[in-house]
Amino acid sequence: MTEPSAPQTIEELLDRMLEVSDGLPKRLKQCADYVAANPDRIAVSTVAEMAEGAGVKPSAFMRFCQVLGFSGFSQMQRLFRDSYVQNWPDYPTRLEKLRESGAGSASALLAEFIEAGRLSLESLAKTIDPETLDAAIKTLSQANMVHIVGLRRAFSVAAYFAYAFEKMNVPTMIHDHVGRLDNRHAIRKGDAVIAITFAPYTAETVELAEAARAAGADVIAITDAIASPLRPITPLMLTVSEADFGAFRSLSATLSLAVALVVAVGANTQ
Repeated sequence: MTEPSAPQTIEELLDRMLEVSDGLPKRLKQCADYVAANPDRIAVSTVAEMAEGAGVKPSAFMRFCQVLGFSGFSQMQRLFRDSYVQNWPDYPTRLEKLRESGAGSASALLAEFIEAGRLSLESLAKTIDPETLDAAIKTLSQANMVHIVGLRRAFSVAAYFAYAFEKMNVPTMIHDHVGRLDNRHAIRKGDAVIAITFAPYTAETVELAEAARAAGADVIAITDAIASPLRPITPLMLTVSEADFGAFRSLSATLSLAVALVVAVGANTQ
């Protein structure tokens, strides 16, 4: 009997689980029950973590994914990661909402974004973990090469890292995917990768971080939530919660964190 084709949406996935649930063996039924109760965990967990939550072996969870029509856990996980992009409003929608709210003059907008930046900076000061920050600085200072990846909204932060590290003579390579070039083969054991991504999370950034970990490199994540898909990849995760106005988020706190990291690493390597 041939396996069904993979569901194309989360709704299709949940419908298929309902269809097959009654006929599943005990272990696979445990997987279905756990996924149905914890769909938010799929995008940010490894197959081992999902299997542990379901109370089964990873091989059983992989078989469950195949019964649903996926080639394996990674394909099912990609469906949930892609949903982050689909659920975030596009720029025309955000601008329309601002117009509907009567945002006012340019000076009023500036005041709102200054306030959002202030709130972001205050939140960073209260929530950053000093031990993780120190460990990230030590890791970057000892790395043979620092690789940086941050796409879409995170690109400006990645570009700043690359510029500032170059000025401090820190060996650096930015992975910007220009020309769709994939330079992950340049990452070696003893290197460090700074991976920057925020909701809706960028799949290319997460995939490069996974490849870096597989290559034996250290990964420092800069992201916006403990539930980020970077969480299973590295313990060196620096979370930054940026306030927003009209669904436009500030980068004030993220850039301040980047400056602090660059200066601290530069001071350690001179």
